[in-house]
Amino acid sequence: MTPKAEPVHTAHPPAAPTAQLVLAADAAAQARLRADRRRAVSKAVLRALGNALITLVVLLVLWQAVVSLTGISPYVAKGPLDVWNHLFADEDAAAHRAVLFPLVWQTLADSAIGFVVGMLVAIVLAIAFSLSKSVEAGVMPLVLLLRTIPLVSIAPVIILITGRGTTASVAVIGTIVVLFPALANVLFGLSRASRQSLDVVHVFGGNRPMAMRKVNLPGAMPSVFAAARVSVPAAVTGALLAEWLSTGLGIGGAILKFNAQAQFAQLWGAIAIITLITLVLYNIVQVAESVVLTRMGMKGETR
Repeated sequence: MTPKAEPVHTAHPPAAPTAQLVLAADAAAQARLRADRRRAVSKAVLRALGNALITLVVLLVLWQAVVSLTGISPYVAKGPLDVWNHLFADEDAAAHRAVLFPLVWQTLADSAIGFVVGMLVAIVLAIAFSLSKSVEAGVMPLVLLLRTIPLVSIAPVIILITGRGTTASVAVIGTIVVLFPALANVLFGLSRASRQSLDVVHVFGGNRPMAMRKVNLPGAMPSVFAAARVSVPAAVTGALLAEWLSTGLGIGGAILKFNAQAQFAQLWGAIAIITLITLVLYNIVQVAESVVLTRMGMKGETR
């Protein structure tokens, strides 16, 4: 008699421990990813603070050097210590701040209008130019024309169309100042899209707008943030111009009054405050850039 064949038993690992190992590995990977993101954010914040501190020190040194070495009368030229005393140490410092701070808030509001409208127009135009060369050929000469003509020379026409002292005049003047550098940065970012990724979209039946949404725009995020960083000081400049030429409000409108009334400490204080706030806003955008790009997996493209 032939012996019966013994049944062959194949060893199968239990399913539950395997699933637990996979979940544990996944949880560990997610924890490492969160830790990397926190480190990247902390590094970005520290780098922004360091850059801001260095810039502030350089500005203070240059400011004091101009006041001390150019021979300008101390009655007109105020140094950093003079402005500090005027705003925080003198007996009337609270009254001085009460005059300046509402003006600063007005200028920031006007800057926000120019920044938001200018960035939106720049992004929309950049997308339109990338999708249609005909649109680019028709509109780009107008953008270049606005860039080459001094804003002061066309401001009367802008104010005549939009109305003196209106929000529309602030938006238009701020947009003109912000538009060109923001548009150039966003266009550059959209043109850097991966050719392989675009081919994948087309292979799967995607059209050009879909490729723009899935590939070009996400890939252009570093350039969009670069445009935002450049646009922060440009928006403040545009707000000051709009206030000086149109509304007569904010820091831009008060500069002429301070100069005419020989309130030079107020004048220097206003300039110092708006410069400091611009520096802070620039670094806030830089930190936001690092956070967003890190979450998008584009950490290596932050600066």
